Amino acid sequence: MPRIDASKLNLEEIVVEVTRVSKVVKGGRRFSIRALVVVGDRNGHVGYGMGKAAEYTEAIRKAAEDAKKHLIHVPLTGTTIPFMVKTTFGASQVMLKPAAPGTGVIAGAAVRAVVELAGIRDILTKVIGSSNRANTVGACIEALKELRSPEEVAALRGKTVVELLGRRRAERLAAAAASAAEQAAALRAAREEEAREQRALRRAARERAERAERRAERRR
Repeated sequence: MPRIDASKLNLEEIVVEVTRVSKVVKGGRRFSIRALVVVGDRNGHVGYGMGKAAEYTEAIRKAAEDAKKHLIHVPLTGTTIPFMVKTTFGASQVMLKPAAPGTGVIAGAAVRAVVELAGIRDILTKVIGSSNRANTVGACIEALKELRSPEEVAALRGKTVVELLGRRRAERLAAAAASAAEQAAALRAAREEEAREQRALRRAARERAERAERRAERRR
């Protein structure tokens, strides 16, 4: 699978966990900070990473950079996922199940961070076994990796999407996908407008500073 270029995406970060860890060395214990960070664009791309450093901010920065190197694409069907999937990672097992529009995200903090940054707004989830956040996030990511779009599954089975899902469900999914695409486009447009406004504000501030500097030079 080709690596996803994080620089082309408008990524958000959520710090899922920050813990203090120690390592026994010859001179005694050496303490450091370990961070678990999830990144995503809320439009079908998500990843997670771990980082370790002596300082909190550096550990979080390293974890975020690691997460950007491990982005995956998540096939969305409207505001949910196309099929139920269940995966085990370490001692944790995560089940993800599609939900009707308006259900919301039914999940714990770790799984919620992953699915929300992936752009999933309606889903039912369940964690079985260990509630360790690193394992839970890893299991959730592995589950999302196993998802395939209805079109991909239909092609593998030599069927059409209508034959695979039935006409009513196929029509509902197509309508939900169109609505989600419109919402995503509106969100991107709003973020681009906000970015333009921020650039304009920075440019205006820079120009004011330059004018003030020129006035100060003339007074000298």
